[in-house]
Amino acid sequence: MKRAPTNYFLQFRRSDRGQPAGIDGKTANQTNIMNITMLAEAVNITGSLHVGLAALGAALGVGLIGMRASEAVGRNPGAATPILVQAILSTAFAEGIVFFAIFLVK
Repeated sequence: MKRAPTNYFLQFRRSDRGQPAGIDGKTANQTNIMNITMLAEAVNITGSLHVGLAALGAALGVGLIGMRASEAVGRNPGAATPILVQAILSTAFAEGIVFFAIFLVK
């Protein structure tokens, strides 16, 4: 009489080619290929994550620039033109970070 295995993850059987197979019936090569594929997908996800974080940082930066520029114009309306120029330049630099992140990932 065959005894039931105590730990199912440690039980292995031979496939028809003689290679060890896990309890799911997949050979070691199939398992390695799946692991490599999952690792490649994880790299793609983390690359996209970096772009998302750069976009989030740029969006926060643009919001803060707009908030402070409007506050500065409210305090000193005579300096509206120089403040507007600095705010536009700062916004362009903040959004440029996202483009660098996108081009460096792909």
